[in-house]
Amino acid sequence: MNPPGPTTLRRPPHARHAVLTALAVLALAGQASHAQTRTMTLSPDGVWEQDRPPAAGSPEEGLAVARGHLARNQPERALVLLDEWLERYRPDEHPLIPAALLARGDAKTASGDEFEALYDYEDVIKNYPASEEFSLAVEREVEIATRYINGLRRKFIFGLRTTDATDIGEELLVRAQERMPGSQLAERACVELADHYYRIRDLPMAADAYEVLLKNFPLSEYAQRAMQRRVFATIAQFKGPGYDARPLREAQQLIGQFASRYPLAAEQAGMTDALAARLDESAAAHLLSIAEWYLVRDDPVAARFQLRRLIVSHPATVASRRALEIAAEKGWAMPSVVTERAPAPDAPTPGDARP
Repeated sequence: MNPPGPTTLRRPPHARHAVLTALAVLALAGQASHAQTRTMTLSPDGVWEQDRPPAAGSPEEGLAVARGHLARNQPERALVLLDEWLERYRPDEHPLIPAALLARGDAKTASGDEFEALYDYEDVIKNYPASEEFSLAVEREVEIATRYINGLRRKFIFGLRTTDATDIGEELLVRAQERMPGSQLAERACVELADHYYRIRDLPMAADAYEVLLKNFPLSEYAQRAMQRRVFATIAQFKGPGYDARPLREAQQLIGQFASRYPLAAEQAGMTDALAARLDESAAAHLLSIAEWYLVRDDPVAARFQLRRLIVSHPATVASRRALEIAAEKGWAMPSVVTERAPAPDAPTPGDARP
């Protein structure tokens, strides 16, 4: 008797055929399921409802096909379909026109023609302000504007990016704030614009932009940075004793506001009494230069007025002591309000100090 061989499991021929048939049916069912994918929408009652597929040959289907190409990173194909769609349905003012314009703008942007896309976004914004696509179009413009102010040049001749588009970016960011006031998008546009001006050292515009941000969005997460940069931008606008001292006076007020709201940050940023004293010295030096200018031009009345103004407004400064010296030489009576912070007449001033 031969020993038994290894045990194997064999299906009967009819059972194997049944399995293959079942697998084929499942495969076809999977293909059908994939082909019939539906989108779901959340109803106002909180129930997910299946959307009806667009009818074959309908405007909805044409737009859906174009969007599909765009989703698959095929913007050129999408652009062809959207051009045809708009040419066919725009004369009838189809309700999907804003969606088609937005999609065409997105296709142009994806193709590297973001400047041309702005025409479609502007079309949506100006002609369809009540549409759902309005805010999306503004958002697209903010995204393009941000790229422009950060150095992206727009295409010009032969598709080469040779033309500076900074001014376009700035204009788009201003428009976004006007079109959606109080929104998060407007806040973002304001921050981008203010930071841009600060980065390129357009300090007057930076100070104004940060002021707008703080007025329109006082509780913004960027408020601290805006206040701090506004102080520095304002201080930097002062060019010297012979120029307008209004930036110094404004900066002193801003420092006080920042220190009262963010005391720790003010200490870390150097916005302390020492900085306030330096600003006070600069403002006093400005008035002293004006008084000396009047003395050179033999206008003692104006000179005396400026010296008195200096002593009263900035008593604890080196310039105030110099003003008292000049007044004594001229025999003019002046108020004695100098405090201990000003150094003695024979002490070296900060500018005379040597390391």
